[in-house]
Amino acid sequence: MKPYIITLDSTSSTNTYLSENAAQFPHGAVVVARDQTAGRGQRGNTWESAPGENITLSMLLRPQEVEAREQFRISEAVSLAIVETLDALLQPLEARIKWPNDIYVGDQKVCGILIENVVKGTLIDQSIVGIGLNVNQTQWLSDAPNPVSLRQLTGKEYRLDLLVEQLAQRILDFLDEEDIHQKYLNKLWRGEGEWPYKDTATGNIFTASIVDVEPDGTLVLSGSRRYLFKEVTFLLE
Repeated sequence: MKPYIITLDSTSSTNTYLSENAAQFPHGAVVVARDQTAGRGQRGNTWESAPGENITLSMLLRPQEVEAREQFRISEAVSLAIVETLDALLQPLEARIKWPNDIYVGDQKVCGILIENVVKGTLIDQSIVGIGLNVNQTQWLSDAPNPVSLRQLTGKEYRLDLLVEQLAQRILDFLDEEDIHQKYLNKLWRGEGEWPYKDTATGNIFTASIVDVEPDGTLVLSGSRRYLFKEVTFLLE
């Protein structure tokens, strides 16, 4: 199937807009905003995006038979779709997935993802996937530590509408694909070797390697360490 794309000139948040109007849209619907005035990121942060220069979108997914306890499958599919799309544009550079679902190139963040699931019984009833992708912006006003755009990485300017179509189609394709977990692990940022982390509860700083990511999104590190989102921080060197 092909995505159904709705374009708005301005909205406070595409996730909020799609959440409030989900009943009238089909699976695969995409809401794109030229100007998002109150975009939301992970941890309650806002998402900086200059109007008309980047991609700010939300996509409605109604996955088939995805158990709530295995909801991270959706994050894996979305993340892989984005890195595959970006890798075709960035060569010889490579995009990577920073657990749980930021997209990095090197040690800089090019894309953020916010997934909001609605559970019905034991299954995911619907997911609203918010994506903020830095495309043509070259100046940053917020105090975000490490933003970067495709234009800064390649020196090229990109058509946003074409990128939206490519991203949305790849998300739908990956959502239907089985056995993507190992592919997700292979694309993890800092997926090889040992790196510094900070336990957010204790403040303890330690070095470890990534062993696995479980179906509910739990990060498994060497030394039998297991963390949910917000319980551990990657330290940038």
